[in-house]
Amino acid sequence: MAASKAWAVVAGATGPWEIFWLTEATRGACVARKFAQAYPVALLARKPANYEPIVQEIEAAGGKAIGISTDVSDSASVKNAFEKLDKEMGDAQLAAAVFNVGGSFIKKPFLELTEEEFLSGMDANGKGGFLFSRAALPLLLKATNLEYPPTLIFTSATAAMKGSAYCASFSTGKFAMRSLAQSLAREFGPQGVHVAHAIIDGVIDIERTKAWKVSDAPDAKISPHAIADSYWFLHTQHRSCFTNEIDIRPYVEKW
Repeated sequence: MAASKAWAVVAGATGPWEIFWLTEATRGACVARKFAQAYPVALLARKPANYEPIVQEIEAAGGKAIGISTDVSDSASVKNAFEKLDKEMGDAQLAAAVFNVGGSFIKKPFLELTEEEFLSGMDANGKGGFLFSRAALPLLLKATNLEYPPTLIFTSATAAMKGSAYCASFSTGKFAMRSLAQSLAREFGPQGVHVAHAIIDGVIDIERTKAWKVSDAPDAKISPHAIADSYWFLHTQHRSCFTNEIDIRPYVEKW
């Protein structure tokens, strides 16, 4: 790949409810592949095993990707990751930053939740979203004269809209992340940065869910490739018509 004028960064690779699955047709892998068609991509995850296969795949396809071990809930780890990214980018600019971290999906009665379990949702989504945004936004603000507006996308869930029973930790974290996204959109939109909150409402069509029957209708599960296309669409929107929140669900999903 020739020297690029811009990069993208995708964060999140742990836990069964994350966007960043490492199977063939996963959401995160599809998002990384999609953006890698236009930019070198940096993948942030706690463990190398979570990003190395995708890095190798992108490189084998002729793209450029790097993986950086990162705990998004730890300020020193995020700072270190973005210092490495900034060094790797050189004179290039950051065109897009995608926050895919979901945290642990803990489903249990509220009175049985430990303090640690409750805070895990806030650490991953609220604190993690804050630390990631704080590191990414200065670079996004420097992105000028690119083909598309610099973009910050938060991957979210229905839990950001309603707190279901037994999901206090997960929904509290997602509510916090949605509020953060709204605040950032209002502050940085006028400065040219497109901030979008994406609500993924439905079962994702991945290897782990193949046996799950959600409907007799075809395409009843969300295609991870379609999610990647939606994210690219958000990134390429003209600044005169930014979408700051998007609901993504199958046509047969009840909501």
